[in-house]
Amino acid sequence: MSKKLFVGNLAFKLRGKDLRDIFSKYGEVEDATVILDRFDNRKSKGFGFVTFVNDADADKAIAELNEKEIEGRPLTVNVAKPRE
Repeated sequence: MSKKLFVGNLAFKLRGKDLRDIFSKYGEVEDATVILDRFDNRKSKGFGFVTFVNDADADKAIAELNEKEIEGRPLTVNVAKPRE
């Protein structure tokens, strides 16, 4: 079963490929997306989502990357909550 992670406090220059590269070191990434501003599709909103194929890999990524500094910013990494 796959597990989706929320990744916050991203450097604004990072894109989905960068996110995939960072997280793929911890396991097979199904999807990696950086959320872009809806009015200016080139500007990052500073957060994104990564979906891992394997729950254990996602848990390992949370443990290793939460509060780790990437591009000068400490990431926030946790399990994504469903939209309300």
